[in-house]
Amino acid sequence: MRHFGQIAPGERQRLFHREPCDFTADSPARMLSVALGATLYSPATRPRLADDVTKLAARGVISMVLCLEDSIDDAEVAGAEENLVRQFTELAERPDAELPLLFIRVRTPEQIPDLVARLGGAVRLLSGFVLPKFTEERGVPFLEALTLAESASGRRLFAMPVLESPELLHLETRAETLSGIARTVDKYRDRVLALRLGVTDFCSAYGLRRPPDMTAYDVQIVASVIADVVNLLGRADGTGFTVTGPVWEYFRHQERMFKPQLRRSPFLEGRAEELRHSLIEHDMDGLLREIELDRANGLLGKTCIHPSHVLPVHALSVVSHEEYSDAQDILRPERGGGGVMRSAYTNKMNEVKPHRAWAERTLQRAEVFGVAGEDIGFVELLTAGLVD
Repeated sequence: MRHFGQIAPGERQRLFHREPCDFTADSPARMLSVALGATLYSPATRPRLADDVTKLAARGVISMVLCLEDSIDDAEVAGAEENLVRQFTELAERPDAELPLLFIRVRTPEQIPDLVARLGGAVRLLSGFVLPKFTEERGVPFLEALTLAESASGRRLFAMPVLESPELLHLETRAETLSGIARTVDKYRDRVLALRLGVTDFCSAYGLRRPPDMTAYDVQIVASVIADVVNLLGRADGTGFTVTGPVWEYFRHQERMFKPQLRRSPFLEGRAEELRHSLIEHDMDGLLREIELDRANGLLGKTCIHPSHVLPVHALSVVSHEEYSDAQDILRPERGGGGVMRSAYTNKMNEVKPHRAWAERTLQRAEVFGVAGEDIGFVELLTAGLVD
């Protein structure tokens, strides 16, 4: 699989200075944690889930979570488990199907070994489990169950804990809860692919819901938690983890909600402002701003609940030619001793030692999302990525 694999090879060559790389579910964890991109959630109750998965993969979805937790009613769990096993079995019988990375969001630790056993040979399609309301106390049983299931199946299985508990939000328990989470994920570091933020649950604890013209960073009580999570768990010194961005809740009923506007507004015809207005009218401006703020605040990738959110996340994850140029200059071997230089674009200062960690992360992102051509912007990537 690869990002923007839905685009014809010739068009990719036009768009990218450096194309996104190929990877598989068996690629190194470091690469996969960056490559998750827009992780699309889907209720495990969907009757044509196997068809949904293959269709979405063809449209550029790289990672999916099939949910047995909050997205379904308590009374539906047993039926959803049966459906999930049936749909995985159906996917396993499609040997030529291109599939995304697949994860299951469970409710209890006991579901992990039970589902792995019931999947049988189809477990080869599973990349891991999403662990809800993760704290040290609740998280350890999940990770122990994952370890046992991995050993029993012979399949590498990753965990993606969701940080969404009230103990993490409340000021009087936040530091202790964060420290406990840090101890737990460090102990099981080889199995933790990424940490996910459950901002909807944070808002729920105070009866809040951000409107479509505001981002998570405008809700100060939420922004403070994000900052503390990144502070302790997202460090660039080798101790940190990939922390993914929160869900964007708003969408139009039409899955292809801005496709007509994009087709009428090609970037090279100088109508980018018209496109921007069309996106704003379709509740997308807040999403675009939040994606940019995610990365500025140390987050990578994003939880998504609608297919129309996937391509904007991926298009804004592509490394610009300018970013790539700066990162390469900073990491040149002859710069190992430090120093300051003017950027090749002659519009900023690149200071080797302070900017080194940024440059390393930028090149990791460039590997999986690619580097845009010198004159290629977000709008062109978004337009080209749409599939009929």
